[in-house]
Amino acid sequence: MSRWQLMFRALSHRNFRLFFMGQSISLLGTWMQMTAVAWLVWRLEHNAFLLGLAGFASRIPALVMAPLAGVLVDRWNRYRLVIIAQVLAMIQALLLAALLYSGHAAIWSVILLSLFLGFINALDMPARQAFLIQMLDRREDLTSAISLNSAMVNGARLMGPVAAGLIIAAAGEGLCFLINGLSYIAVIAGLLMMRVSPHHYVRPETNIAHNLKEGFRYAFGFPPIRALLLLIALVSLAGASYAQLLPVFAQQILHGGPRTQGLLASAAGLGALTGAVLLATRRSVRGLGRWIACAPVVFGLGLIGMGLSSSLWLTLAVMPVVGIGMMAQMAATNTVLQTIVDDDKRGRVMSFYSMAFMGTVPLGSLLAGSLVHLIGAPWTVISGGLCCIAGAAVFATKLKNINRLIHPIYVRKGIIPEVAAGLQSASGVTQP
Repeated sequence: MSRWQLMFRALSHRNFRLFFMGQSISLLGTWMQMTAVAWLVWRLEHNAFLLGLAGFASRIPALVMAPLAGVLVDRWNRYRLVIIAQVLAMIQALLLAALLYSGHAAIWSVILLSLFLGFINALDMPARQAFLIQMLDRREDLTSAISLNSAMVNGARLMGPVAAGLIIAAAGEGLCFLINGLSYIAVIAGLLMMRVSPHHYVRPETNIAHNLKEGFRYAFGFPPIRALLLLIALVSLAGASYAQLLPVFAQQILHGGPRTQGLLASAAGLGALTGAVLLATRRSVRGLGRWIACAPVVFGLGLIGMGLSSSLWLTLAVMPVVGIGMMAQMAATNTVLQTIVDDDKRGRVMSFYSMAFMGTVPLGSLLAGSLVHLIGAPWTVISGGLCCIAGAAVFATKLKNINRLIHPIYVRKGIIPEVAAGLQSASGVTQP
């Protein structure tokens, strides 16, 4: 297969194709809303701490609720959970639009609705990640599916903030919220058109606390899973909050407005999209450990460059580096985890992934909002970049042992076919 065929092979699956088309439309609205919420909070109060608090509210449920959400995802129907989450997210966006158009929008209402969306996402993300493999008829196309999903997210991230900046300047933030609410119709329709086969779930008579303890012991008792989760948690805590500070950089550092904020977010999205495309063209999950070790270094260097720049054009040149580093680590970690995890614990492991990736971001946003008052926005992102590089260095020292422990899983699943064939021949099993 050519590299382009490798990249798009997941689209041969009907269910994933329906999801991809509907989600592509919905995510444009999602990124428009994220940009509009950040600008609205900044416009209402011009307070970096409240900007960080808004980001904290939208993501803290992913940290608090993730373990319980993972248990529920393994016990309940993931397909139905994803549909319910999309409907609730649509309601949240329409409520934001109604508040703004009615003239009742205030900082407390925006933060409360952000908190509501955070609870929705705390359940939706592990459910959607665990459901992803059910959309595929062939598990070997999982890398393509995850990479295309990441490319879809970052394609929307590339276009959504620019569109939001133009719409905010012309018609205000309310139209962005309204467009996002209506965009959910596409993904909900795609989900309802799927033909989903029955799936085995954890028996409901088992104790939830026992399921939670079992999932925690499974995830953090296996060194490769533990190391992957801890690294992405560190990177998200230290570095991902840069996105919440973009309004500060746009206005105070680069002397611009919402359009400048949109350009910065889109430039990072361009880099992230590039990283997703490169990952999608890989033939196998093998070798992704090196990507995971190097990506935080790239991300950290990008953040340092962002903090040192006071020129719009130089910052726009640096932002794709930030995006590609963050994207490469997130997607590669997701792919490795989805490959090595047991199916009956997939929801719980992906909930820990959600907690590490999204759940630590609110703490980072709150910390970054406080640090801005002490050392300024540039030094805040520079400090985050240095932490990412330090975390990558520690992970690199453990990579050899991680690969050694993962190797038997790859053999068992046939990801290393020549070794698997040799084992089968030695045991008297012939290849079909």
